[in-house]
Amino acid sequence: MGALLMEVVALLVGLALLTLGGDGLVRGAVALAARWGVSPLLAGLVIVGFGTSSPELVVSLQAALGQSPDIALGNVIGSNIANILLILGICGLILPLTVQANALRRDGLAMVGATLFFLLLVRDGSLGRPDGLMFLVALAAYLVWSYRTERVHPEGPEVALHQAEADSVRPRPQALWLSWLFTLGGLALLLVGARLFLWGAVAVGEWLGIPQALIGLTLVAVGTSLPELAVSLIAVLRREADVAVGNILGSNIFNILAILGVSSMVQPLPLAGRLLAVDQWVMLAAALALVLFLLTGRRLNRFEAAALLGGYVVYVAFMAM
Repeated sequence: MGALLMEVVALLVGLALLTLGGDGLVRGAVALAARWGVSPLLAGLVIVGFGTSSPELVVSLQAALGQSPDIALGNVIGSNIANILLILGICGLILPLTVQANALRRDGLAMVGATLFFLLLVRDGSLGRPDGLMFLVALAAYLVWSYRTERVHPEGPEVALHQAEADSVRPRPQALWLSWLFTLGGLALLLVGARLFLWGAVAVGEWLGIPQALIGLTLVAVGTSLPELAVSLIAVLRREADVAVGNILGSNIFNILAILGVSSMVQPLPLAGRLLAVDQWVMLAAALALVLFLLTGRRLNRFEAAALLGGYVVYVAFMAM
């Protein structure tokens, strides 16, 4: 029992370090970007989008290196499902999310495209190094597409959205050394937190008799999605619905193209039975439902948010059966 208590403590401490590290990394990087005159696209889309996904990256990478592919893949698939069904479900219940369709159309379609690309590449039951390279090439193409779009239309809604995303996490003006401290300190906390969190999650899951795929889909996925939850909730409380939704779209794109790209380049990832048979399709259904809600009614009302949240409850209950 003493060993289990230690593992639970490691899990909770690791989760806290992941959350603090992700927040510190994003805030420090955005402050440095502002000091160096980085464009709204890079600050909002790349730094905030990738930064809030940094816990997923570090955890999935360490899981892949530790020969735990079910956790590496389950973390990404589960995070994408939780980002839409759980986080936007909660945010939409707090405040109906009225959005500018033009600002989100590109990223919404890119998210669905990345999800379909994932389904295409895992048809053989694994992600190898060539698949990882294709993910990273697709990520580069998406960033070039975004840059060219926003350079041609610098006053467009996408630029305003990414500027708002950067502003939502930018700290007050601070000394250069403090920005670097936030950035490097956040990265260090992520690395230590990921190791503790993974050790605790796997140990607790084994004690409870839970397969590693389910640990990745639930406990690890929700834990690493806390930065996305924090950014989206703050945006909702500020009545910035575009930022709340844009943060989730960007995070889901990076989760597939960047995190699985890097992880499968480092270590090929075989796909477990239920991830291939069930969970990847739930991820696709969630992505399509969100884009449908946003591009038809240009809002996520409380009824639709309740449907998303209810869908997550049913999904988790189904896993427990």
